[in-house]
Amino acid sequence: MKIAIHNHPGSFSDRWITFCKENKLDYKLVNCYDTEIISQVDDCQGLMWHWGHEDYKASLSARQLTLSLEKKGIKVFPDVNTSWHFDDKIGQKYLLEAVNAPLVKSYVFYTEKQALKWVNETTFPKVFKLRGGAGSINVSLVKTKQKARQLVIKSFNSGFSASNSISRFKERFWVLKRDRNLKAVRGVVNGFGHLFIPRESDEFLSTQKGYVYFQDFIPKNDYDTRLVVIGDRCFGVRRYCRQGDFRASGSGVVAYEPELFDKELIKIAFEVADKLQVQSIAMDFIMDGEKPKIVEVSYAFTMGKFYDSCRGFWDSNINWHDKPVNPQYFIIEDFIEELRNNRN
Repeated sequence: MKIAIHNHPGSFSDRWITFCKENKLDYKLVNCYDTEIISQVDDCQGLMWHWGHEDYKASLSARQLTLSLEKKGIKVFPDVNTSWHFDDKIGQKYLLEAVNAPLVKSYVFYTEKQALKWVNETTFPKVFKLRGGAGSINVSLVKTKQKARQLVIKSFNSGFSASNSISRFKERFWVLKRDRNLKAVRGVVNGFGHLFIPRESDEFLSTQKGYVYFQDFIPKNDYDTRLVVIGDRCFGVRRYCRQGDFRASGSGVVAYEPELFDKELIKIAFEVADKLQVQSIAMDFIMDGEKPKIVEVSYAFTMGKFYDSCRGFWDSNINWHDKPVNPQYFIIEDFIEELRNNRN
């Protein structure tokens, strides 16, 4: 048995390669952007590729390559069920509604006339989002009809940059105020530079226009709960909102104590993951009174201390396992097990 790994330093591939070396597994490094990628994996039973939301090349090719390799009989991480809705809040709206998951009420419109009619009839505040973007970028609280109308008109005319360099710079400046270290200083300097010199992805990611997407604003939430389900494991992080902001994603203010996590929430996370038949899923929950609601989902997430600091994980019977958490090892362990089962 041999697996192919798309090697991208700083991504999940770092730990996947280490796992293969530690366990003496047969693997090869490939380039998923190579025009001969289909033939390059002929001698492999599986492909593992951690692709991200800001990689314009992946946005053009990842879903198509994944489906094609599955038709060829090659297992992929992330597979189609896991990845087709990644960084696509509109896709997630349809998918979560279809399986009756407890999604925060969401609205999407494809004409300016229809959207403006809804704006005139609905109540505010609402949360405006572009269909893509992570870490609270491209997300804003809309408090008035006037502001909502402005966003609708822009959505169906000039549109929005998919990669928001101004929001990214503000985010890095906030991190500097929070962390006050050299890494944060470098982030601000780089962010400032990209205000004038676009990154490669900034040039090639498509302008977001021709639709508008809103969610209900659920008040009285000082934090959200990020739960990750990988196979029969669920681990979580409580993320507190930054001061004066309704967003928790990207705040860096977190807690891991197991007693903070409601077992009913963990049960729901397992149920949603099972309905979607995904290999990996991270779900962001907030509370609407006593009812948990999902804000959005993702197959991938940051690597390193943020999740490695989790105190353990629950299984699908809601039993606690006080063991180290290494999400990338969990993923490749399950992937290898799936490949072995398919050989038997």
